[in-house]
Amino acid sequence: MSEHSNKVMFIFPGQGSQYKGMGSDLCEEFPVARKVYDQAGAALGYDMAELSFHDSENKLDSTVYTQPAVLTHSIACLEVFKDVTDGAIAASVGGGHSLGEYSALVAAGVLSLTDALKLVQRRGELLSQYGRGLMAAFSMDAETLKDIVPGFYCEIGGCNVPDQTVVGGAKEDLERLITFVEEHHRARATLLNVEGAFHTYLMAAAAESFRPFLDAAKFSTPRFDVLSNYTGKYHPDDPGTIKANLFFQIFNPVRWIWGMQHALNDGVDRILEFGGGIGSGETPADKRPNLAGITKKALRSVNSSAVYTPVINCATLKDAKSLLKAA
Repeated sequence: MSEHSNKVMFIFPGQGSQYKGMGSDLCEEFPVARKVYDQAGAALGYDMAELSFHDSENKLDSTVYTQPAVLTHSIACLEVFKDVTDGAIAASVGGGHSLGEYSALVAAGVLSLTDALKLVQRRGELLSQYGRGLMAAFSMDAETLKDIVPGFYCEIGGCNVPDQTVVGGAKEDLERLITFVEEHHRARATLLNVEGAFHTYLMAAAAESFRPFLDAAKFSTPRFDVLSNYTGKYHPDDPGTIKANLFFQIFNPVRWIWGMQHALNDGVDRILEFGGGIGSGETPADKRPNLAGITKKALRSVNSSAVYTPVINCATLKDAKSLLKAA
């Protein structure tokens, strides 16, 4: 691992951060970004730039296309950042939310971009094929919910921040749970726009079908520590265990807040988010970073003064360069 004055963490968003036009501004200005999109197209057999920039066939919100598109954009943002900073900012830690874990593993050299794209394409196909049920974000802590949800045949699917927990289950079960929580705990629940109850027992069949593809893929030892969504701690160096963690990740909750707290308590003092974007507006410049809110809540939860900087489009790239130059 290279020496650096700050302990830097690279983070990457997951599904839900896709939008039509993502990456178009970077590819217009930076050849290295276009190279990433060309490589993605060659790996997957379709025009990733056309899908991401124009989405003329309305495929971008379909899981099988969403996952490779978000990964491509994340790595394009990272490669442009490395190019304009001459690789001066090295990561000590990486992490990605759900799908974003694969982007972090690419950044750490565990997976090649080509292999990661093929894996997440297959992962997306299987999640879509086996996808059933719904997910909702509850304005409650996981400790309170964990004793409630089993009685409704639901399961916690994500712990993003201390006061928000994602739960998944069959439609009728989740609806009953939402009604109970609203009546007895006066807590809000917001349904999520996903194709199934990801990271719950309803995805176990998808994980079983995905395992042979994980087993066959080439994984290397990480160049820096990468957080596992499954454990909430760093992956070990052993590639076989990393594969197993990705297998279990599919039908177990995303332990995001625990992982972030683990990294922050380990000394991370600068966080850079690469890829994706959310919010209204038609252009990349209109978008805001996907993980900003939960990252800032993670910082507050451990009283961390770490600096958070998004790199999700040309506008934020310029801001990041200025901030890092001044640091």
